[in-house]
Amino acid sequence: MIFEESKLKGVFIISNFNAVDDRGLFVKTFNKNAFNGANMDIEIRESYFSISNKNVIRGMHFQLPPDDHEKLVFVPLGKIIDVVVDLRKNSPTFQQYINVELSAENKKSIFIPKGFAHGFKSMEDNTMTVYNVATEYNPTADAGIHYDSFGFDWQIDNPIVSKRDLELQSLNEFCLINPF
Repeated sequence: MIFEESKLKGVFIISNFNAVDDRGLFVKTFNKNAFNGANMDIEIRESYFSISNKNVIRGMHFQLPPDDHEKLVFVPLGKIIDVVVDLRKNSPTFQQYINVELSAENKKSIFIPKGFAHGFKSMEDNTMTVYNVATEYNPTADAGIHYDSFGFDWQIDNPIVSKRDLELQSLNEFCLINPF
């Protein structure tokens, strides 16, 4: 595993170990000692996945304190553009974002610490995105910001977005009550 810290302190792009032979492919997406060695302490409490069609945007989601969590995201099938926004008021990169391609082809993961909003755009039909998180889902802590409220160009005119995500507040509205 190779860990590359992004411009957002604490957010890492991970090139996962993989091996290919006559049987197929093997990819290691998590190793506790490797993560600890890179100063990323995560205890996975829940794991889930979504399957998205092309042009679906999911996000920008997070959980509020004290149920906020670290998140490890990877894509075993298909391809996404993964987007992370810094919500930490005292951070030098507050309100800045990064995007990275995660795909079955590049076998990369992204580690997202507490205090960030996360979302993605699916680039292919039947794209599977796996999320490993450090807290259990709490519906009263579930939150998000509107996907087009922070300046990122999703490069799509008519995305497929859930009703819930369309009703999320803007980044500026969230910043008025920001608990991070």
